[in-house]
Amino acid sequence: MILAGFAIDWTLLGTIFFGAVCGYIASRILGGEGFGFLGNIAVGIIGGFIGTWVVKIAKIPMIDGFFGNLITSVGGAIILIFFIEVIKYLQRTNKSKSRTRR
Repeated sequence: MILAGFAIDWTLLGTIFFGAVCGYIASRILGGEGFGFLGNIAVGIIGGFIGTWVVKIAKIPMIDGFFGNLITSVGGAIILIFFIEVIKYLQRTNKSKSRTRR
């Protein structure tokens, strides 16, 4: 579709929307408030890659279609958010240790 001289790639828009939804769902499952619209997009898209990789490596049977992709992407986003939180925690503990050693 062409709108005002620009071609709209519906696949890209779908990926962005799907990534935002998956990132938001994953953050809510883990008890957070989300990462904002752009952060949720990034977490959801990267989570989709991670989830797909984990499913393939572990040879987990997954349903095809929208719901299979949703489960895989949200699962990968949960893994990504978990590691982000671990890194934040380690940074906080390292800062507090460096302050007490002075």
